[in-house]
Amino acid sequence: MSDAAQPTAAEVRAAAEAVKTALDRHLAAVERRSGEDDPAVFEAFNQLAAAAEVYDELLYDRYDEVTPFEIPGAEDALPPYTGPEEPNALSVLIRRDYAVAEPQRLLSHAQRIEAAEGDEGAPASGTVHGALGLLFGEFEPDEIASRHKEFGLEEGDSTLWVTAADEPAEPGEWLEAPFEQVDPQQVVCRFDVSAVFDDEIDDVDDEDDGDDLEDELDSDLDEDEDLEPLDADRR
Repeated sequence: MSDAAQPTAAEVRAAAEAVKTALDRHLAAVERRSGEDDPAVFEAFNQLAAAAEVYDELLYDRYDEVTPFEIPGAEDALPPYTGPEEPNALSVLIRRDYAVAEPQRLLSHAQRIEAAEGDEGAPASGTVHGALGLLFGEFEPDEIASRHKEFGLEEGDSTLWVTAADEPAEPGEWLEAPFEQVDPQQVVCRFDVSAVFDDEIDDVDDEDDGDDLEDELDSDLDEDEDLEPLDADRR
């Protein structure tokens, strides 16, 4: 970036002041919040995130420096809850991803299911998609989740969303497109499971191990410094 395009020191200072103001507003909103999903807190959070992003960019452009913190963007969070205060109905949306890690194990289970049911005609257990149909037709999803390794599956990411509504849906109302009418503002809570979180923990552990190793090396060096030096005449 050319010098002409760089922000001025005054602009960086103004952005820093904007962050301070947004931080005070966020704290005030948190102190006054009326509940877990207070819209005022959500709005103050977004304002703080936006101010911090602007400051970070100007600081880097002007001084080639960055801030030591990172505020997740608004797209990483759910919007404020606007559903009924006392829901009369709810929907639970669950997504669980699996990899078919051992196809032969899956096919073997499907063949046993098919043999026990005594179905006639072309066997469905001869293909992976047919075997999956038999497996999920025989077992509840929660049981498959707890026994996935036994069925030759490997867990991936999963998420569970609980959405609220004033009234239950009419029978068959949404079956043709069950996941198209989800309103994020109706989500009461959500729970995510991902290997990404485990990787983050492992990264922290690795950093701690590195610190421990450095401490051990420093300790060894200190001990070496305490050793009496060899006399030149004894070499």
